[in-house]
Amino acid sequence: MYRKKEFEKRYLIIIVIVGIALLLVILAVALKKDRNLNPAEQLIKDTGTFVVKVVSSPVNFAKSKIKESNEKNGIYKKYKKLKQKEKQINSVVAENENLKDEIKKLKKTLKLKTILSDRVYRNATVINRNLDYWYKEFNIDKGKKDGVEKNMAVINCEGLIGRVSKVSNHTSTVKLLADENAVDKTSVKIKVNNGYVYGLLSKYDAKNNTYIVEGISENKKIPKNAEVVTTGMGDFPSGLLIGYVKDIKTDNFDLSKVVIVSSSVDFDNIDYVAILKRNNK
Repeated sequence: MYRKKEFEKRYLIIIVIVGIALLLVILAVALKKDRNLNPAEQLIKDTGTFVVKVVSSPVNFAKSKIKESNEKNGIYKKYKKLKQKEKQINSVVAENENLKDEIKKLKKTLKLKTILSDRVYRNATVINRNLDYWYKEFNIDKGKKDGVEKNMAVINCEGLIGRVSKVSNHTSTVKLLADENAVDKTSVKIKVNNGYVYGLLSKYDAKNNTYIVEGISENKKIPKNAEVVTTGMGDFPSGLLIGYVKDIKTDNFDLSKVVIVSSSVDFDNIDYVAILKRNNK
């Protein structure tokens, strides 16, 4: 009994398929003739056209949105590359200004064997950064075997980051300028017209990504957005970009200026660095 029902279902399916095929053939022959469509044919044609439009509209809309999204992603990637190049250019411009100043000094004396900005480079990658010491230090993949020594300056494409504080054979620890509890102060100079005023980089504000430069006693007007770079006095080579002047105040006794400096470095986004050593050869 079951086989008989199954046999009848098969025949029914075959009959339906044959019927549909014959209907399609009849329609194809009829539509080839040069004649006006009857109301039934017009209804079928109009209904088919409407269905095609309804089905194709969401597909076309999705395609346009995908194309628009791809174009936006492409524009954003180009924007990120341009911003990175802009930061590199700012660092280079600050270094070039410092070199011009050093050339003037070298013209006055030819007894110097090296200049303060002489340096050699070692590229490195950040391999470990503890959240508890995020603005204090991190570890890099270069050590004594790579020529790294304690107190070498560490930079990235944006400017000065800090100095090497500990060294093992294959890794090193970098102490950041962003460490609010840093004891050592960094000697810096601020570009003012054709010269510089000098001060000490003393504190860092992680909330605003700014430094405080103290000890400026010279009575010169310091312009906002002026470049702040290292002097070369101490462990750091000269001309390393620190940031730009954001605001100028006076100390509690109105005896010296206190300068607020916006850091050129994004301390939350550091992956690759370069280690500097003065070239004394």
